Amino acid sequence: MTAPLRVVVWATGGVGSIAIDAIGRRPDLDLVGVWVHSPDKVGRDAGELAGGAPTGIRATDDAAALIALQPDCVVYTASGPERDAAAVPDYVRLLEAGINVVSTSSTTLVYPPSFYSPQWREQLAAAATAGNASFYVSGIFPGFGSDQLALLLTTQSKSIRRITVTEVALNDHYPVADIMMDGMGFGRPLDFQPMLETPGFIEMAWRAPIALMADALGAQVSEVRGSLDRAVTDRDLEVAFGTIPAGTCGAVRTRARGVVDGDERIVVEHIIRMARDVAPEWPTSDADATYRVDIDGDPDVHCAMTLGAAEGHGAGRAAMTATAMRVVNAIPYVVAAKTGLLSSLDMPNTLPRHAFD
Repeated sequence: MTAPLRVVVWATGGVGSIAIDAIGRRPDLDLVGVWVHSPDKVGRDAGELAGGAPTGIRATDDAAALIALQPDCVVYTASGPERDAAAVPDYVRLLEAGINVVSTSSTTLVYPPSFYSPQWREQLAAAATAGNASFYVSGIFPGFGSDQLALLLTTQSKSIRRITVTEVALNDHYPVADIMMDGMGFGRPLDFQPMLETPGFIEMAWRAPIALMADALGAQVSEVRGSLDRAVTDRDLEVAFGTIPAGTCGAVRTRARGVVDGDERIVVEHIIRMARDVAPEWPTSDADATYRVDIDGDPDVHCAMTLGAAEGHGAGRAAMTATAMRVVNAIPYVVAAKTGLLSSLDMPNTLPRHAFD
């Protein structure tokens, strides 16, 4: 029997905790270390941090000690509004040490050729080459719901006029206040400028899945056009990161439109609500997380994928599980892959192993 792959999980938030539990269930994966940011988590059992049974693995904030373990792969799930600035140096250090990395953090790297920082991309590519390692980013949206699902459906197409991929989500479960409030503007008055409203931010955030789809279909995107809409709640909302006061932002919609041959051909739409009845004029869903693909072409194709139970509050957890498993299931494939920066176009279907165990 082949020895299990040695894995480190980098951070123990919602996605990282799911990864820890999932790795512990896999006979082909062996959790050997866990990195944490908070000093109060250092020394605690990784399984307990993930909300499960003890694993015997003590969390640490010592990156050098984890690198010294010589894991086959790091599952990188750290989050924050400055995630790339903090994450890229970590990626470089790990890759140079010969450690493969799968990440849910830097979502603009789901398609490395379109990464907004050529300098960082070159650093990552050089580090991967130096360490003979591979690097892969995925998730659910950006990730499977914003590119691979659509591309699978296009295999039925004779001609395509437009592809629209949409996430409609109830995100009252998400606990990271700085991302939700400062980054997206929830709980702020509409005259507050969140990070999303920074000129070019939406275009940068969604350029990668648009470029990935275009490349897969043999097209070239000449421009990405972005837009932001926000809507207020008429009552106080109690959510995971605190209270959203009445009269402040309770729903956000972003749209990024990729221009091909002068027409808006690839559209990525992201709708997030803090309660189902905010902004009822926008596309809605009976489930807490819905991923739609609408292809205007020959033939027209319409597909909706939901996660978790409808009309419940399990889809937030379901979406995080799907995000985590996109990279956990990819570990054996990334370890076996060619050296360098990978996208889903470079990978086979990352089918789950031992899913029925």
